[in-house]
Amino acid sequence: MGIEYLKVTKSTTKHALTLDINILLMRESKIAEIFNSFQDEKGNFKTSLCEDIEGILSLYEASYLSEEGENVLQVAREFASNCLNKYVERNKDQYLSILISHALELPLHWRMLRLEARWFIDVYERKQGMNPILLELAKLDFNHVQATHQDDLKYVSIWWKNTGLGEKLSFARDRLVESFFWTVGKIFEPQFGYCRRMLTKVNALFTTIDDVYDVYGTLDELELFTDAVERLGWADLCKSYLLEAKWYYNGYTPTLQEYIDNAWISIAGPVTLAHGYFLSKSPITTDALKALNEYPNIIRWSSMIFRLANDLGTSSDELKRGDVLKSIQYYIHETGASEARAREHIQDLISEIWKKMNKERVVDSLFSKTFIGIAINPARMAQCMYQHGDGHGNKADQETKDRVFSLLVAPIPCIQNFPPFP
Repeated sequence: MGIEYLKVTKSTTKHALTLDINILLMRESKIAEIFNSFQDEKGNFKTSLCEDIEGILSLYEASYLSEEGENVLQVAREFASNCLNKYVERNKDQYLSILISHALELPLHWRMLRLEARWFIDVYERKQGMNPILLELAKLDFNHVQATHQDDLKYVSIWWKNTGLGEKLSFARDRLVESFFWTVGKIFEPQFGYCRRMLTKVNALFTTIDDVYDVYGTLDELELFTDAVERLGWADLCKSYLLEAKWYYNGYTPTLQEYIDNAWISIAGPVTLAHGYFLSKSPITTDALKALNEYPNIIRWSSMIFRLANDLGTSSDELKRGDVLKSIQYYIHETGASEARAREHIQDLISEIWKKMNKERVVDSLFSKTFIGIAINPARMAQCMYQHGDGHGNKADQETKDRVFSLLVAPIPCIQNFPPFP
């Protein structure tokens, strides 16, 4: 099976070559043919390609759409990364250097779409030769969608206050706004307001239930609670919570694989996405329902990335508050590795799972494109929320506060005259 199409065109400008990257499906054999002209007799990419830095940036971004076995794109990524880092060091073009540094920090394919749009509007405004009409339209569109999100947030805030859970359950995290932020990351389009409102309720309730299992209930209480909640249709989720609690209370240390096999369910990705299927107005078919019940790969891989990104960002803080161990600690226990090496290993796993998910997003599917997008986006949101630590569990996290403010509170001024980048 192929990957995203890389259309390469030669340039007649002073640069010998430009790379025009377009996202279309293509067979792997064709990919190899395309890159042959860019490599020397030893199979290394020609250094002259670095002269077209915008093409190299596109190549770098496209490499993150690769699937398993497409090694040439891994080599292309390493080559492109080297070229881009050298360009930033020279800092020839401030605007382009900002785009490159942003991409090297986290590729576009892994980012939260709505947050990326907000960031790019700010950067584009200061670009030499920017199109002011296009910029104003982008701002107006962003503010229009933001107003819809504000109505959604107002609705769920009233609902949450009426439940009284935030005040009555002092041991649990009160994270209504963060829960809504997650939902915007999953499906931001204005026409899906009902879906956002209901998914926010689901997210907020699961955060509370997670804390019941992790830091509050005794094992006997949790077994009774699991039996009761199973009747609501969340059997697999609560069973996964209970298994982690049993490991903790019995002093059992699972292998990393044992942990992952359970933890991609306990992160609540599958049950949340099941709700998303019905709430997003996706066509409901018998085959799709059967596949949903058996956890299709698109949900499995997205939930694994969700879990592992969560572990990278939260394990230190959660251990301090008495939570169970996470993948980092299990890998250390299993291999004797340092924490730094364990974190590197988990990041490598995330990269490999993205390749699996890339394949699932382009194969023939029983699900609508809307649902495929919803299924992929928790992985993107996790890498956003946990990029600099525990952006969900730590209420004092300034990064999350700033992001919530820019996306959900402050509209973009539509008349602005920032000086352009030099």
